[in-house]
Amino acid sequence: MKPRWRHKCTSLLILSELIFLFVLLIRFFPVNLPSSSSGTSREAASQDSVASSSNAKKFIKWVDFDVNAEALRQALRFDVDSYGQEPHFNWLELLAYLGARYGGDFSRYREKDMEELIQTLQQGTPMEELTKDMKYYPYYLEAYGAVLGGMTGVYEIQIPDEATGEAVWVTKYGLKAFSPIAKNYPYQDFDDFGASRSYGFKRQHLGHDLLGQVGTPVIAVESGYVEAIGWNQYGGWRLGIRSFDQKRYYYYAHLRKNYPYHKTLKEGSYVQAGDVIGYLGRTGYSSTENTNNINEPHLHFGMQLIFDESQKEGNNEIWIDCYELTKFLAMNRSETVKDQETKEYYRVWQMKDPAVPGGAQSQIIP
Repeated sequence: MKPRWRHKCTSLLILSELIFLFVLLIRFFPVNLPSSSSGTSREAASQDSVASSSNAKKFIKWVDFDVNAEALRQALRFDVDSYGQEPHFNWLELLAYLGARYGGDFSRYREKDMEELIQTLQQGTPMEELTKDMKYYPYYLEAYGAVLGGMTGVYEIQIPDEATGEAVWVTKYGLKAFSPIAKNYPYQDFDDFGASRSYGFKRQHLGHDLLGQVGTPVIAVESGYVEAIGWNQYGGWRLGIRSFDQKRYYYYAHLRKNYPYHKTLKEGSYVQAGDVIGYLGRTGYSSTENTNNINEPHLHFGMQLIFDESQKEGNNEIWIDCYELTKFLAMNRSETVKDQETKEYYRVWQMKDPAVPGGAQSQIIP
């Protein structure tokens, strides 16, 4: 049998070691001990968290633009035909209503759905009343507004006088955006958004290809300013044009070798919708500038939506499928003419878009 005092010493030694370890834990891993006001503290912390969350900037993170050309044309027709009347049918509101109704799936679109909506509005029921219980209507209104918001409005444009054929200025309301391919130039396309690409690394095709002839004039879809110009190994000679409301970034790539851009353009240049901005080609897929590594001549046309500048570059970019949009824009193609001395192309009919700061006019033939 071991003496009793030896048991007591062992117990004291263990206790002292435990106290020492506890002190070390307190020193290096401090713990907030609860007080009589701990409930209030937790409540305050929770409120701070909610406040912090509510103060965080909220913006749309993703858009699937699935509106077909037929719906776009019909909505625009109701908008233009009712302009200056009561009620005026805003095409963005019409499309957003149907988007909320279809869950964004416009394969469900039927012309009679739009007509029934118009009849309801004509009978005096306001859109606010129709959409008050539609949870996602505000989302579709903002999303579709980001895609289409700069494409309609009041503008001035030249048209030929019926008697003389001379250009006369008229004021119009309606579609002021243009097809990216000039009038009278053939092209082919199909819905290739999301198709795989392997040059450089495996990735998705985040644009729309329009196959045509080298040298075909490429047109500014919307008025804006040149944000990027120059060589990119994926897009070759490319242009990036930002809309004046900052919400859309138009990307035109694979432009012509040796003479890709209209001579008037540089970074920061203003362009009017319908201006000639460059020429279709097949440059790209090379780190060496001015290289033709694209097999089939085509224009890569893309539209990026930007709800916050953090989305401009990186993993949060929003690119939309432009196939149906380009089908819709084909109803408005800019006519061009070649300057025989400079070999440069210009638009035939000039335009004045109020969206352009300072009232700058479109390109003038020298």
